[in-house]
Amino acid sequence: AKRIDCDLRKFAETDLRNLSICDRIKSNIFFKKRYENMIEASKLKAGMTFETADGKLIRVLEASHHKPGKGNTIMRMKLRDVRTGSTFDTSYRPEEKFEQAIIETVPAQYLYKMDDTAYFMNTETYDQYEIPVANVENELLYILENSEVKIQFYGSEVIGVTVPTTVELTVAETQPSIKGATVTGSGKPATMETGLVVNVPDFIEAGQKLIINTAEGTYVSRA
Repeated sequence: AKRIDCDLRKFAETDLRNLSICDRIKSNIFFKKRYENMIEASKLKAGMTFETADGKLIRVLEASHHKPGKGNTIMRMKLRDVRTGSTFDTSYRPEEKFEQAIIETVPAQYLYKMDDTAYFMNTETYDQYEIPVANVENELLYILENSEVKIQFYGSEVIGVTVPTTVELTVAETQPSIKGATVTGSGKPATMETGLVVNVPDFIEAGQKLIINTAEGTYVSRA
């Protein structure tokens, strides 16, 4: 069988009447894949990525249902343009559909940051990747040099980084601990070595290592 080597996405804006039989078969593959990947706005959740009609790759940061008075329910969302790093708020009708992006990952190591670029290395192939800091600004708050992460790919395009669900970071600065304080207290802000600010129990002191939940940016426990 002859291998089909073709960018199926070109068929999105092609007049099928002008295609050869072979190309029509490949176009059917494209539209079938596109249909299978469609998802309603009501099912979009934080962490998901989708593609808009104009080709923008968007990641969901926050999503919630909202019913304004007697009006119809809408989906309120905080989104981030994966390629530019810009964030914005918008709303969609629950039944609106988008093409869900299939994101693949590879194991990697965070090397360092220089100016507006973060550098990573694939730990299997040793390939290095350069990602604009604006695209991974939040993720960099949870990792140190040599930290293990996963690089996200959309096709052959590097689009971001996945950090572990929990990380260990050292407290760089916080108010002095309060004698007799307990976990149930109101807590206090603490700045971690990466610049991340989290609310911690009053008994936590500068220099201590803490376990941090990266999904919520919250204190879990002392390391």
